[in-house]
Amino acid sequence: MAYNKVSNKKQNRDVKYISKDYGSFKNQLLEYAKVYFPDVFNDFSESNPGTMFLEMAAYVGDVLSFYTDTQIQETFLTLAQDKESLYNLAYAMGYKPKLTSAAQASLTLSQLVPSKNIGGSYIPDMTYALNIKSNSTFLSNEADSSFFLTEDCNFNYSSSFSNITASVWNYDGSNNPEYYLLQKKVPATSGTIKSTTFTVGNAEKFKTLAIFDRNIISIESIEDSDGNIWREVPYLAQDTIFEEVTNTAANDPDLHQYSHETPYLLRLKSVPKRFISRAKPNDVLEIQFGAGISDKVDEQIIPNPDNIGLGIKDGRSKLEQAYDPSNFLYTKAYGEAPANTTLTVTYRIGGGLKSNVSSNSITKVGTLLQNYNAGTNASMRNFVVSTVTCINEEPATGGGGGDTIEDLRLNTISSFSTQNRTVTREDYIVRSLSMPPSLGSIAKAYITQDDQISATTENRIPNPLALNLYTLGYNGSKNLVNLNTATKTNLSTYLEQHRMLTDAINVKNAFVINFGIDFEITVFKNFNNQEVLLQCITDLKNYFNIDKWQINQHIIVTDVKNTIGAVRGVQTVESVRFVNKRGANTGYSQYRYPINAAYRNGVIYPSTDPSIFEIKYPNIDIKGQITTY
Repeated sequence: MAYNKVSNKKQNRDVKYISKDYGSFKNQLLEYAKVYFPDVFNDFSESNPGTMFLEMAAYVGDVLSFYTDTQIQETFLTLAQDKESLYNLAYAMGYKPKLTSAAQASLTLSQLVPSKNIGGSYIPDMTYALNIKSNSTFLSNEADSSFFLTEDCNFNYSSSFSNITASVWNYDGSNNPEYYLLQKKVPATSGTIKSTTFTVGNAEKFKTLAIFDRNIISIESIEDSDGNIWREVPYLAQDTIFEEVTNTAANDPDLHQYSHETPYLLRLKSVPKRFISRAKPNDVLEIQFGAGISDKVDEQIIPNPDNIGLGIKDGRSKLEQAYDPSNFLYTKAYGEAPANTTLTVTYRIGGGLKSNVSSNSITKVGTLLQNYNAGTNASMRNFVVSTVTCINEEPATGGGGGDTIEDLRLNTISSFSTQNRTVTREDYIVRSLSMPPSLGSIAKAYITQDDQISATTENRIPNPLALNLYTLGYNGSKNLVNLNTATKTNLSTYLEQHRMLTDAINVKNAFVINFGIDFEITVFKNFNNQEVLLQCITDLKNYFNIDKWQINQHIIVTDVKNTIGAVRGVQTVESVRFVNKRGANTGYSQYRYPINAAYRNGVIYPSTDPSIFEIKYPNIDIKGQITTY
């Protein structure tokens, strides 16, 4: 009973848990000693050893309290201050920090091709047009900066987004074109390629390698000694990637007919050999591989959903068999683990402020990775390759340091909120317009909720699980046309990696409404009539430039009149009339549209079906007349 009394006495003592700093701890310990140990400890002078022990206990409590607060603080993204903590939080939320930022430049590449005579007319011989591959290098004469092409520069492919200009370079003795100059713009980024090797022994789950280097931009490739390529993925559970393949008959016999407009196709590829990379704040880049270390077939160590409980081909049932949960780490579910090989890691370094070079400074050709047409003359082909030149007409910009603490914090919050997904309708439009031009050129995009006509009423019933994406592209003359089948297929595949699981996307053609304008004006007496009229037509061309118009955008007639009236010399705008142009035989859209019926309160509205207004031939579809009194 005596023991219980002592125990109860200890439990009833007043212990306060609100102290967090040295002074509070010391005061609480002194108060505790005075209340519960008045006979044992009553000398509170600085020279008393008991006071020393109280102060040491307060010191330890203060230190523990500080580190507890700090550790809790570092677990919150908005409060963390330690860069390594922010790196870990960023990766956990799907953002990959940048160790450095590379400069971006637009390079104008040029090459010569010989001419050929077709029916008495000389044209460029495009069989000698090169396809300069991505990762070809070009050098700047400032700070020894090198730049890499981020996409292929294919002189055999031209579109409104990737246009090729051809001009006569020189003439022969008979005054006929001998060589043509081809020019094309292509994006490039700064950096220098380096490589290192790692020798790997026995297979190890989640094998991790480290590269110690400064200003690492990205991992370009990893290849083992057997020639296998290891692919980088955002996370090890992702076992597929999207890969661009050349649009050839061998790759797709049906879509090959559109190769002149869509030179590449987007394909989904399985990558059992994969890795992830993670940057550390102390100039270290870690590379981690998967956990697949077993050489057995996956179905031998984990259940196959297709046949579990139903037996396998030899009649044996697996329903009653127990599986070790840890077997999932031995399969290739997280990718294979390298074993008994040598890995060659190629990576890119550079960036920084010094990579922001001035215009006309990237003029040296480094290493050209190029394809050419088989069967061409070897000596002529070598000459054509030697004529490749480059120049940046605008400065290279965007180079800088890596993410600061605030950059990490804000970029991670932004990445986590979007999670690389298309959530809103505007997200789908931006994603569609962001598809690489090599997969097809998308000029206009508009998205609406899918619906269907009710069988009992005239009302339309919305479909909450499907969206209609209306698209249009440009032809070589920058007129609106429907996308070809290859481009639509690429767009569907491209959106597949970004769309929400519950969204279904129907890619459709938007309608084009071609129209013309007839207007009449009066001109002040001291102005030249023809000059004023020409300026009015020029301003209308600029106003109706197709780059400025989107699907389902209406025409405000008052703005059109104000555009004409703002021209210097115009006295009055007498009339403006809009005329529908149609007829496939004459090059216009096949769709008739009643513009007068669509006019309401000074606005011409598009149709209920997604459509866009276009002046297809502005030189002949915009007509003006001067009225005199």
